[in-house]
Amino acid sequence: MGPALPPSLLESGHRLRTALRRRVRIDTRTLAVFRVVVGLLVVADLFLRSRNFTYFYTDDGVAPRSLVLDATASDPFSIYHLTTDPTLIAALFVLQGLIAVQLIVGYRTRIATVLTFLFVVSLDHHNPFVLSYADTLFRLLLFWAIFLPLGERWSVDAVHADRDLRPSVANAATALITGQMVYMYFTNGLIKSQSDVWTSGDAAPLVLGIDEITFLLGDTVRQVPALLELGGLIWFTLLVCSPLLILLPGRWRYPLIALFAAGHLAFAVSVRIGAFPYVALAGLLLFLQTPFWDDLQRLGRYAGIDPDRFAARATRLERGANRLPAAGLRSERAMRIRGHAYTLALGAVVVTLLFVAAVMVFNVGAALADDASDQSMEERVEGAVDETLAETTGVKRVEATASRFGIDQPIGWGVFAGPDPRTTDRYYVFPAETERGDVVDAYNDRELTYERPHDGKLQKQYGTYRERFYMNSVRRGSVQNAVPDRLADHICEQWVDDHDEELAYVNMYAVHEDVTYETVTEPGDREREYLDISYHGCGDNEPKVIDPPE
Repeated sequence: MGPALPPSLLESGHRLRTALRRRVRIDTRTLAVFRVVVGLLVVADLFLRSRNFTYFYTDDGVAPRSLVLDATASDPFSIYHLTTDPTLIAALFVLQGLIAVQLIVGYRTRIATVLTFLFVVSLDHHNPFVLSYADTLFRLLLFWAIFLPLGERWSVDAVHADRDLRPSVANAATALITGQMVYMYFTNGLIKSQSDVWTSGDAAPLVLGIDEITFLLGDTVRQVPALLELGGLIWFTLLVCSPLLILLPGRWRYPLIALFAAGHLAFAVSVRIGAFPYVALAGLLLFLQTPFWDDLQRLGRYAGIDPDRFAARATRLERGANRLPAAGLRSERAMRIRGHAYTLALGAVVVTLLFVAAVMVFNVGAALADDASDQSMEERVEGAVDETLAETTGVKRVEATASRFGIDQPIGWGVFAGPDPRTTDRYYVFPAETERGDVVDAYNDRELTYERPHDGKLQKQYGTYRERFYMNSVRRGSVQNAVPDRLADHICEQWVDDHDEELAYVNMYAVHEDVTYETVTEPGDREREYLDISYHGCGDNEPKVIDPPE
């Protein structure tokens, strides 16, 4: 045997482990609330997507399965790709919703979590043209949640359990899911730190000047640029300081969590960016540790809330939970096998992450040490990362598998773009010519004009927020895939049904307006640029150019 480690070193190691566990520890009540919120987000998302069911999720719409598979580089996993029958796809929607309800009540929670993750990935891959960073973050949080005991408290599984329930959990899985949130925030902060626009406070007024995404309170608060500048600087500072969400334990986190939550709520009522604020709030819940629940109980007592009323309701719920059959294979041997399987699965994930990180660090370090290179430091780092992902065999396989299941990590979380914010407003005009020779705007269903549609309320171009993300895919598809052509075909087909006449030609233009600090509230003073997306001939007609104004 080798020499024993000095007691001082052992004590230091013990203190370090204790400190780490204290910072990544998650109260099981927090996990229960997270479980319910995640399930509700899935149900809400299904209801919202169903508004565009035929348009986005069947072969009669703009994203048939053949187009999705042709436009996707990898082999995406999707249960929804097993069929093109609209009735069966609708049935899968319902099944996904029922599994989300199972997750909410915490019945056979681990299975429900895995199935929910697979269905969420499947629906995202069924139509990747309508996705945003919210979907990426949600998939990643769901993946890490597979390794967490979401059903430990306030669940059917907790009622059925024949053991003492854990008050909190601290392991690699809790570190990974909280680290995911910090990684998202911090990398976004680093990206923004490269821009004088963010560090000076000018970014927020410019973002709120984009009519395409502002709504509700957005139109009001952009009239006060000084307030937006302050808010933008506070948000940027929060992003850079986000590691404190882990480094500060217990009650020390309260101010930071409150400020992040306020920021996300502000986004939710001012900019139309989809589910991102709500998904981020769900992830933010995970930083609430045991002191929060202790303080909440004290506040309840001070407010005169009678805990006996909740106890009576809990008893009734427990009686209902007991009517459901308990999960099988509860013998000591089965529990031991499940424990080993969990350890192996989590260990494999951790080892894979460490392998990829080690290779990435080595290659980036080698690139930075290359004094003969005439590239800048940023270019060398970016080149090393790209080369590692594309040419290192092990890393390439890991990346391909992660991409197939929608859990590949974005290198930079460029929410609101980065490093510089987006400073262009955008709307679409589709000049089209009918068989009778009339010229119309087929996208906005009006006489042809290149002026702003909907009285300048550009967010009204889109019936749902996912339509805006889809139009981004249409715009980018002019050089990447056949998404614009499929939309043009759909417009040609739909126009006959809606107007009893045929279209002969459809052009697609994106109108860009340059948003400056002086024109935030004066869109009429902005410079415009007309960018062509596609020229299309309906039926057997060859494409014809319908020129935009000079």
